[in-house]
Amino acid sequence: MSSTPVALVTGGNKGIGFAIVRDLCKQFTGDVYLTARDPGRGQAAVTKLQEEGLNPLFHQLDIDNLQSIRTLRDFLKEKYGGLNVLVNNAGIAFKVADTTPFAIQAEVTMRTNFFATRDVCTELLPLIKPHGRVVNVSSMASVSALARCSQDLQQKFRNDTITEQELVKLMTKFVEDTKNGVHEKEGWPNTAYGVSKIGVTVLSRIQAQMLNKERKADRILLNACCPGWVRTDMAGPNATKSPEEGAETPVYLALLAPDADGPHGQLISEKKVQKW
Repeated sequence: MSSTPVALVTGGNKGIGFAIVRDLCKQFTGDVYLTARDPGRGQAAVTKLQEEGLNPLFHQLDIDNLQSIRTLRDFLKEKYGGLNVLVNNAGIAFKVADTTPFAIQAEVTMRTNFFATRDVCTELLPLIKPHGRVVNVSSMASVSALARCSQDLQQKFRNDTITEQELVKLMTKFVEDTKNGVHEKEGWPNTAYGVSKIGVTVLSRIQAQMLNKERKADRILLNACCPGWVRTDMAGPNATKSPEEGAETPVYLALLAPDADGPHGQLISEKKVQKW
């Protein structure tokens, strides 16, 4: 078993994920895994970084596939005995002009951005080593979506004692409400992406509390972050930041000093804690 520290980025073959991998290759002392759903695209991304003189490694990961997550989990356990840095970057968004029915957009977006990210955490968080760092890439869209929720929903999502099960129920309810055409009546905003990222931000708060309770002495720091509006396939060419600029906050959180005691359980944008 290797004692080399190991970092891993989901959705690493393009956009912000690719830029995060590049930065970690330069700044993290240890092995850096670029993961992607499609092995061909993943390997091509690795080759591109090798041409820059960097040495990322590749492992297949489709976060929508539980078996794929567990295969990765077993590999990390066997080869490294765990994981030091996890960046949950993989996510999707429908284009504004997309004509797919909103209920389907809601289901598909929620499945990947919230439920699949949660599955990765369920399988990989137990592997995080002492002083490990976990970064869940969320969005300031979660803040604007929260502001457009009913007072009742806002209260639930801001409640420090919300459980993971309660959060899962709410995310499931959003999808059901869109199917039944009642999501606005039920107090939800008209954004599947925004609501899915409320899920990621709140999940991060819950996970940080769990780590405090169960593994306080290990000093693991876990945060959600917003990379900003970044020129990627997802956000389009008019966004204000380059992928390299988008990677700054996630990489900052991934590389927090071993003796740091925060931030933890926060939403971070431009390296600053945001009010939730």
